Amino acid sequence: MRIWETFLKIFTLRDLRNRLLYAIVLLVIARVLAHVPLPGVDLTALQNFFNRNQIFGLFNMFSGGAMQNFSIIMMGVGPYITSSIIMQLLTHVIPSLEELNKEGEAGREKINYWTRLFTVPLALIQSYSMIRLLQSQQILGTLTDLQWATILISITAGTVLLMWIGELISENGIGNGVSLIIALGILAGIPTQIRNTAQILDTSKAIGLAVFVIIFLGVIILIILANEGTRQVPVSYARRIRGLKSYGGVDTYIPVRVNSAGVVPIIFAMSIMIFPGVIGKFLQTAKSAWIASAATSITNLFTNNWFYGVLYFVLVVFFTYFYTGFIFQPKDMAENLQKQGGFVPGIRPGPETEGYLSKIILRITLWGALFLGVIAVLPFIAQAVTGINTIVLGGTGVLIMVSVIIETMRQIQAQLLMRSYENY
Repeated sequence: MRIWETFLKIFTLRDLRNRLLYAIVLLVIARVLAHVPLPGVDLTALQNFFNRNQIFGLFNMFSGGAMQNFSIIMMGVGPYITSSIIMQLLTHVIPSLEELNKEGEAGREKINYWTRLFTVPLALIQSYSMIRLLQSQQILGTLTDLQWATILISITAGTVLLMWIGELISENGIGNGVSLIIALGILAGIPTQIRNTAQILDTSKAIGLAVFVIIFLGVIILIILANEGTRQVPVSYARRIRGLKSYGGVDTYIPVRVNSAGVVPIIFAMSIMIFPGVIGKFLQTAKSAWIASAATSITNLFTNNWFYGVLYFVLVVFFTYFYTGFIFQPKDMAENLQKQGGFVPGIRPGPETEGYLSKIILRITLWGALFLGVIAVLPFIAQAVTGINTIVLGGTGVLIMVSVIIETMRQIQAQLLMRSYENY
């Protein structure tokens, strides 16, 4: 009942209704673009390639089938996300960027501008690599220079267009535009997976499907608990008396989330894992016998699900600690608390507070890292348990969808609450 009341409130408020419809129209445009193909590819062979390759199947799922359709937006917003992550890491490494980031809105806008510019060469590089990979699999034939230029420019322009659509949704619509585009792309692939599963479903597969549904529901619950789970570190501010007035004396807390890194570690790990396989496929046709043999061995090694799953899990755990170390700086947090007159009860300000915060972050990040690691390898676990290979929706896709839904709902609730105060 409460959901329907919220839904009705959205459409009774003109401004909020217009923002929601604006976002929906742009998302529909993004889905239409996913079905605008580029010429010169065997679509049947391309679809078979993505169906039989687990990791590329995940990439195709994130693009909403745009890769499988050889669409002008086949790279999706991947280059933009990669550029954003790189710029975010560089702000912690390059002092000038770190100072620019601390300048407020103007500094962040400058960094965003550079992020957009860096997206263009990344889109060119990634689209070139993907086309070369398709050629090595005899899916795409030899291209002339004009065809190369046309395809690369079209794919890069498609990525830039999607990036622009995402920013328009964030500014004038509801929710994070880029996240909504990715989540919608994942949702768009579910009906096809259900259809493929129904075609092979029989009595022996029915139990596996039931187990898959149970795992799917359990993962959703686990993701919600992990996303909402926080460790509240208590903080007190000393009371100061000036004249007849008292200042401070406030008790608050620092929230440390279980999953502070989001899906960034999985993106990092996926990028690392795909690199050896792609290079191996390129070098399998090398003229040197030992290079071709080594490339074949590497390719076979990375097609082994046990090796792939274990290495993928380890990399996700590593990158979770790596990325959390960038976004949480215990030294800076301790110094800011000391400057503001705050302290953790029972802990001395300064180095002892820094050590205390570091210990908490390390411990809670362990559970977040293990959670992300399990989510990353969940497709392999689910397929091994159920025996169903037609559904590639893994924990990563569910994590993205659940996170986007929660974030969008919070923004809608905030908009409704703000208008309730305005009316009051």
